[in-house]
Amino acid sequence: MRTLGKTNIKVTPIGLGMMEFSGGGGLLGSAFPVIGQDEKNATVKAALDGGINWFDTAELYGAGLSEASLSKALKAAGKQDEEVVVATKWWPLFRTARNIPRTIQNRIRFLDGYTISLYMVHQPFGFSSPEAEMEAMADLVESGKIRSVGISNFNSDQMRRAYKTLQKRGLPLAVNQVRYSLLDRSIERNGILDTARELGITIIAYTPLASGLLTGKYHKNPELLQKKSFFWRGRLQSSVEKSRSLVLALEEIGVKYNATAAQVALNWVIHSQGETVVTIPGATKVHQAQESAGAMKFKLSSDEMARLSELSLNLR
Repeated sequence: MRTLGKTNIKVTPIGLGMMEFSGGGGLLGSAFPVIGQDEKNATVKAALDGGINWFDTAELYGAGLSEASLSKALKAAGKQDEEVVVATKWWPLFRTARNIPRTIQNRIRFLDGYTISLYMVHQPFGFSSPEAEMEAMADLVESGKIRSVGISNFNSDQMRRAYKTLQKRGLPLAVNQVRYSLLDRSIERNGILDTARELGITIIAYTPLASGLLTGKYHKNPELLQKKSFFWRGRLQSSVEKSRSLVLALEEIGVKYNATAAQVALNWVIHSQGETVVTIPGATKVHQAQESAGAMKFKLSSDEMARLSELSLNLR
């Protein structure tokens, strides 16, 4: 188990991302297939059965659809509130910090009995300063509506500003949720990872499989790209050949652990930076949740992690 920042909230190194549960709802719904609630229930149960104890969703993910779907799935699995950790996010586009207390009841309503253990500002482009947003978040902690505060996609300077504001209120900044994988290691260079270590902030890595590239499925079956929406196809197509040598190494190392390329890639994410980084791969199918949970059952050697790190840096 890992602790989120300097809070008392314990999570498994791998959680389950709920963006894929957006299909059919809100702004993001068109980018994902519609998944039936029974399939969502089975996917969440597979994650729980595999040892995963936390789930990451957001207001943006289907305008409440993902949050409501998660709640239904947790109820179907018989999970009580205290048995799981739920993280969600406030969407700041064209909003000010005053919107944070106005919309928290929607998050609470959609989650239907499951506590918001971690509430994050989803992006740093709201109409208010990080300071004003953190003050509003701190008010929610003090009123008992959320347990802890995080940010997402904030740069190093914005992290420090958020941290200092919460510190004045006697609260820690728990996390910064950012893109991180073997194909995107920019946080190692732009100060985000160093700042997180210095201040005791956990990094939640999203897109840890580089939108599926690190599974190797597009390398083996390039025709799968043509079935993806334009939103995803454009992002993936140019990177398939570039990443081929890395995927081959993931598969080779996986043989030793009876693990898939995806599991090796996830294992690198959760171990290459000590305990600073946890991750939230998404899933649209039961076997994907099972695979993600299985990535916690072994640990790469330091030599294997170094080999993958070197290969990934050579792709830049």
